[in-house]
Amino acid sequence: MNKVVANADEAIKDIQSGATLMLGGFGLCGIPENCIAALVKKGVNDLTCISNNAGVDDFGIGLLLQGKQVKKMISSYVGENAEFERQLLSGELKVELIPQGTLATRCMAAGYGMPAVYLLAGVGTEVAEGKETRNFNGKDYLLEYAFDADFAIVKAWKGDTQGNLVFKETARNFNPMMAMAGKITIAEVEELVPVGELDPNQIHTPGVYVHRIFQGANYEKRIEQRTTRKRS
Repeated sequence: MNKVVANADEAIKDIQSGATLMLGGFGLCGIPENCIAALVKKGVNDLTCISNNAGVDDFGIGLLLQGKQVKKMISSYVGENAEFERQLLSGELKVELIPQGTLATRCMAAGYGMPAVYLLAGVGTEVAEGKETRNFNGKDYLLEYAFDADFAIVKAWKGDTQGNLVFKETARNFNPMMAMAGKITIAEVEELVPVGELDPNQIHTPGVYVHRIFQGANYEKRIEQRTTRKRS
């Protein structure tokens, strides 16, 4: 099975309007920059995006929001995006805010083939409204359903032609679990190598989960909040 595609345009060619997408990364670290740009260019809309963050106004998922291509965001932290805030307050954008651990576990449940899990986070808060609660050993837990995403789009540091992936540092947040969870998983990598060049002990996502892979280009790797000290 040849998983290698030429570029982001080919990788996302069958993503249609109305799709549900998982987008890996943590803040602006490890986001699939090339695939997001290809989705913007393709002009698909009515997307449901599952991502820890919503990017910033002019980068990452923020580009999709600018183009009014996102119908619903399912996220944990969205505080860096003014356009997201504007669309939310105006009613243009549906938003489901969930605890970060719950987001991660619902991704993981999908990857493991589990339809639902019971979680402690959110009990007794607005997060619990309308959800089934069950008591285990004297503690209440919320029933949370696994995500059902058409595509998972992730970005790795290195990958091989069979789809085995290695993530680097902070990019390991959310990318590996999302890679397991999509019906179709697309991986863009900074370096694509032949099979056998990756140390098996260092592989974070086995290739069995990845359906398409390509070597990306021109990564900006922006920093959300740059903090520097004054020169002495």
